[in-house]
Amino acid sequence: MHEALLAALSTVNDPELHRDLVSLGMIERAELVGGVAQIKVNLTTPACPLKGKIEQDVRSAVLEVAGVEDVAVTFGAMVRPAGQPALNGIKHVVLVGSGKGGVGKSSVAVNLAASLARDGAKVGLLDADVYGPSVAHMLGESQAKVTANAERKMLPLVAHGFKFLSMANLSPAGQALVWRGPMLHSAIQQFLKDADWGELDYLIVDLPPGTGDVQLSLTQTIQVTGAVIVTTPQDVALIDAARAIDMFRKASVPVLGLIENMSYFVAPDTGNVYDLFGRGGSRKLGEQFPLLGEIPLDTDVRKDADAGTPAVLAHPTSAASQALTAVARQLAGQISVRSLASLPDQLTVV
Repeated sequence: MHEALLAALSTVNDPELHRDLVSLGMIERAELVGGVAQIKVNLTTPACPLKGKIEQDVRSAVLEVAGVEDVAVTFGAMVRPAGQPALNGIKHVVLVGSGKGGVGKSSVAVNLAASLARDGAKVGLLDADVYGPSVAHMLGESQAKVTANAERKMLPLVAHGFKFLSMANLSPAGQALVWRGPMLHSAIQQFLKDADWGELDYLIVDLPPGTGDVQLSLTQTIQVTGAVIVTTPQDVALIDAARAIDMFRKASVPVLGLIENMSYFVAPDTGNVYDLFGRGGSRKLGEQFPLLGEIPLDTDVRKDADAGTPAVLAHPTSAASQALTAVARQLAGQISVRSLASLPDQLTVV
């Protein structure tokens, strides 16, 4: 019966990877117990955007097997690195960048980390905006201080279910850092290699705006899975986003997708939709790169950031939070697709 179940499951494809669950090694358990087929599927990410589709397809296929009266599908997850892990214990490093400031990049990065962690992934967030660190404030941890372990490695702080490091927790509040390129490079090296991040599925890196020294240091220091570009709909932001894309292209960093922030505004009293900055401009750039999502302008996102709780946790049912959650899952899906290239053609089924 085990072989019959596997044969049925081999007809079910992962909708994003376009290969069957068996050859991808995603089936951990397939057995018949009292007429009920017990199927456990290990997804390529706990934030899988198409989990419901996979469950539906598994049920339909397995119910065709003789002797199966019902199907019980359970899920696990095993995030696979794209080739060799970027750093010891860290499977994927994802850069969140923008061509200019003021597009809500840090807010998006914080909510991406919170959403992935809520879905069950092991997540870290590195605030690499050394001159203007804001992540600690958005997480309600601006007064916390980083400590070291017995091996003299920095211990990342923990907030809302994920780890983070920010210069704001290492320097006195309000102190300006007047650093040149070599000092920035040294700081980034320490954040990455002299910190005890432990085991992470994703390390989200909030970059400073623009295309400067920090971006170059990161792309030259470690193997990065890819970058995400945050922009707003107006032309001036899209022009700068195109420059950021060109920088990553020259640094051989794949662009995993675009996120259009402040895409539109829904009036809370009437429900009318207003395109305050235009809308859909990112789709022009999205002809070459996936548009991961359009996030509406929502004052609660700002209020939640000031209160120290990511919007996806404070107001999970709001339109902005749902859009941010969908973006995080689309991003996880894009990472899984990229990881497929490093998988063998046929994996062993447990």
